[in-house]
Amino acid sequence: MTDSEPAAADGVSRPARSRRGGKRERLVKAAVQVFHEQGVEKTTLGDVARAADVPLGNVYYYFKTKDQLVEAAVDAHREQIEALTAALDALPDPAARLKALVAGWVDQRETAARFGCPFGTLASELDKRDDDLGEAPAGVMRALLAWAESQFAQLGRADAAALAVELVAAYQGMALLTHTLRDPGLMAAQGERLRSWIESVAGG
Repeated sequence: MTDSEPAAADGVSRPARSRRGGKRERLVKAAVQVFHEQGVEKTTLGDVARAADVPLGNVYYYFKTKDQLVEAAVDAHREQIEALTAALDALPDPAARLKALVAGWVDQRETAARFGCPFGTLASELDKRDDDLGEAPAGVMRALLAWAESQFAQLGRADAAALAVELVAAYQGMALLTHTLRDPGLMAAQGERLRSWIESVAGG
């Protein structure tokens, strides 16, 4: 996402849309980062404002409560998944797309070692709640699973749904171990095993 976007039919000028959209996007991006680094419960709106370099009063203009900001962060993760999978779809074949997905995970191994999986940690924390926010991450995870399932289906696998679960579960597991042991090398090694597994599945 960018701070600039074309003028729309609603009559709002491009500069106005850029200023407002850009500030909100900075706040959401900052929220995603701060929630990942210190968790939702420990994060205040002031923390997010400082990370976004935005006055605290401006945060309340866009988000009346922290829950609204958490919801926006979950939506941002969904948009990131959609953008990522759309980019991967440009690759020539399903196995290449799946291996590129794994490579992207491995590229984030230093971050995973420090803070865990950006979305997995958020989903785990929100799962402890008994409100609508507790259920929100499931939709994001289902979107990733559905995309992975479609790739395995294109490989001709009748067990595509099970393979998609196995792939995503393997990533979440290696992200958790990488974070717990503070060992990015673990994710690199397991990522290589996952790529070999994808090749065997594609050839099987």
